Amino acid sequence: MPTLNEEEKKKLRKGTRNWMKYSGMAFQMIGVMLAFVFGGIYLDEWLGSSPWATVVLSLLGVTAGLYVSLRDFI
Repeated sequence: MPTLNEEEKKKLRKGTRNWMKYSGMAFQMIGVMLAFVFGGIYLDEWLGSSPWATVVLSLLGVTAGLYVSLRDFI
């Protein structure tokens, strides 16, 4: 089995860190969106209204999820 030199090991570690960072961002984005959706569902049940709170909070959740994810790029 060939051994890796230090430069190849650094490249491998950097690739692993990037993979973990971006997969973590995806879970973070999904978590934020789901929190807003479930909040909207709860509000609709509590207020006894049509699904307006779910629709509005879903759109806000998508916006917040994108903000949280894109904030890490800057």
